[in-house]
Amino acid sequence: MTQQETAMRTSPSTDELIDAVKALVKTDLAPITAAIDQEGRYPEPFLRRLAAVGGFAAAIPAALEGLDLGMATQIDVIREVGKECGSTAFLLWCQTACAHYLLHAPNEAVRRRLAAVARGEVLAGTGMSNAVKHLAGIENMHLKARRAGDDYIVSGSLPWVSNIGETHLVIVAAAVEDGGYVMFAVNGNAENVSLRPCPPFSGLEGTQTLNIRLKGTHIGADDVLAHPEQFKAYMAAIKPGFVLYQVGIGLGIIEGALRTIRESNVIGAHVNQFLDDQEDDLARQAAALHANAQALAAAAHAGEAKMLDILRLRLATSELSLRAANSAALHAGAKGYLMRHPAQRRVREAIFVAIVTPALKHLRKEIHRLEQAASEVEAA
Repeated sequence: MTQQETAMRTSPSTDELIDAVKALVKTDLAPITAAIDQEGRYPEPFLRRLAAVGGFAAAIPAALEGLDLGMATQIDVIREVGKECGSTAFLLWCQTACAHYLLHAPNEAVRRRLAAVARGEVLAGTGMSNAVKHLAGIENMHLKARRAGDDYIVSGSLPWVSNIGETHLVIVAAAVEDGGYVMFAVNGNAENVSLRPCPPFSGLEGTQTLNIRLKGTHIGADDVLAHPEQFKAYMAAIKPGFVLYQVGIGLGIIEGALRTIRESNVIGAHVNQFLDDQEDDLARQAAALHANAQALAAAAHAGEAKMLDILRLRLATSELSLRAANSAALHAGAKGYLMRHPAQRRVREAIFVAIVTPALKHLRKEIHRLEQAASEVEAA
């Protein structure tokens, strides 16, 4: 057992956890970041080691075998990983989101899966993009379910679900033919479940993103996170964390871009000073976003955060990620156009932050709807 793994057993403080994550990123992630990006390597060993130091369990209560350090700490864990590799930070978000879903599930039987996910014994992927977009009026539901008591028979396919495999857990939602929606967990190797490769992406190839197809798949009551009558309240409970944890990915990518800018300025500051986005200004904005994320995470942990504020933060993080990554590439110059250069990777990672659900356009749509509703209330 390593020193970092021993620290997990003694309930580390936030600072101790972040230090352990930093050390692990340096020793186990940094050497393989290029392979993750260029070769599509899935960093499972790193994820397992990260789990061993508590990387998935910061926001889980101690009574449920977590570290009880809060959502703000979990965001910072994702941020630390994202400073080195956006793909791996996204995988960490997938695992964190699934633990978050299980933590808040109203059905006790499925919550028994939480400890294994938080400890990283079971890796898990979230396929909730389709459902979240459907609820925002953007697309139709791809999975359909027929209810049989407290069990369900589900069919359909989702084109892109990340951090999944034969031995992984997958958490998704389906439209129920009698009305409403059901959210459930299913194993990647379950009967009548098939996983297929996706067409190659321009980035994020190391995230084990697959097409999942269910054909008359039986979902038992013990694997249901929320039945139709529970679904609306349940989504309201998990959505703040679903969105907030993604901010950690963006903040990490911004910090990685700032590092490239600093390195490029060692010999190129005399000409880089004429670029629009400079390190000091970007760093100030990033610090403000981080402070906002910490405050909103504390409020969300207490069940008091406003969804409009969270969406605005997520939008601002997307926008600053794009600016910082673009600036990093311009600061690096021709070197930043090389496929192996971190600046080129950061551009693709930042674009991903802006298109992963909720995408930049999705965020603006929801913010517009909530602002309009607030204005109507004030006018009344």
